[in-house]
Amino acid sequence: MNQQVNNPLHGITLEMIINHLVAYYGWSQLGQLIEIRCFNFEPSVKSSLKFLRKTPWARQKVEELYIKTVREIERKSNVHETK
Repeated sequence: MNQQVNNPLHGITLEMIINHLVAYYGWSQLGQLIEIRCFNFEPSVKSSLKFLRKTPWARQKVEELYIKTVREIERKSNVHETK
């Protein structure tokens, strides 16, 4: 059995990642953080999925931002819990 214990994206779909980032940042800020056309001009989840599925470098940037964002949210949550 191939376990992916250390893979923070295990079980997370690209659509889930996009929805999370859009909910957290909004399209405008997301387009500033990752300057790709599908985030800046008539953005939609559908167009983003289409582009990111065939553009590995862009998908990697989105996945990296997602991991960074989730870790930041967790860090902030842990700081508030210890107070």
